[in-house]
Amino acid sequence: MHFVMLTRTLLHSFLHFGFPMLLAAVFFPKDWKKVYGILLVTMVVDLDHLWATPIFDANRCSIGFHPFHSKWAILIYVGMLFLPRPFYILGLGLLLHMATDSLDCLLM
Repeated sequence: MHFVMLTRTLLHSFLHFGFPMLLAAVFFPKDWKKVYGILLVTMVVDLDHLWATPIFDANRCSIGFHPFHSKWAILIYVGMLFLPRPFYILGLGLLLHMATDSLDCLLM
């Protein structure tokens, strides 16, 4: 695998799995496991990849391409930040997911 692609993949994976664990541990120390679990649940947003052909394309930007990665969906995720727990944690996780995918798009 090309070095740049490997680096991008490792960064992408860390931002999807490692960074949310750090956030949960720092900002929710008493409930970090539960919060981390909620943040991981937001990965289901990638189910919208199933409607694409091909399902996975390492050189395709998810933002703006998939329905759950659209600007309208992102506005809903922002709105979720103003809801009670656990919804604001879900919104945070979804926005972190979108930020990670946006960074990935920039690195392409």
